[in-house]
Amino acid sequence: MLQKLDRLLQLAGMALTDKQKDLLIRYVGLLHKWNKAYNLTSVREPEQMLIRHIMDSLVVAPYLAGKRFIDVGTGPGLPGVPLSIVLPDAHFVLLDSLGKRVRFLRQVQHELQLTNIEPVQSRVEDYPSEPPFDGVISRAFASLQDMVDWCKHLPAHSTGRFYALKGGVPHDELERLSEGVVLDKIVPLSVPELEGERHLVVLKPN
Repeated sequence: MLQKLDRLLQLAGMALTDKQKDLLIRYVGLLHKWNKAYNLTSVREPEQMLIRHIMDSLVVAPYLAGKRFIDVGTGPGLPGVPLSIVLPDAHFVLLDSLGKRVRFLRQVQHELQLTNIEPVQSRVEDYPSEPPFDGVISRAFASLQDMVDWCKHLPAHSTGRFYALKGGVPHDELERLSEGVVLDKIVPLSVPELEGERHLVVLKPN
């Protein structure tokens, strides 16, 4: 697993410490173990988890601005847990409405001793935004408009951003965006050994 992760990181041009790599591999181990009972992800093989979950999350890290983030609809902690490992100075609230996922995340937090994640069971529209977040992150969570509608109270007004991980560029969703947000940028992402397009869509409140 370490050799596989090293190769993927090299292909992505990313350098991590031995501790960070160890934490990522241990997280995959927990995800694989708990997946059998909790059905947390449709990806069953640990090596595929490295590609489709770990690397798919890590490639976003260079584009995040700020220190305080909320990962809405985090599921088993994606992309929040991998990002928290490679961005130890940032704080990540991991929000999900399903109890079994949050129980898994609390186990991850305990076993990996991650002090910069905060698993929370809540509906996103019910979660308070004090203090406001630098970034609201979603991965396969909802349409852009739904994300904005449900999460509009969460980002800091002038400096906050919405970060949506998408496959292809969602032109139809962008055209349907209402007032209140504008497109900041679209970043093409390259995930080693992952087929298909990946893009990061960044929106800002206006």
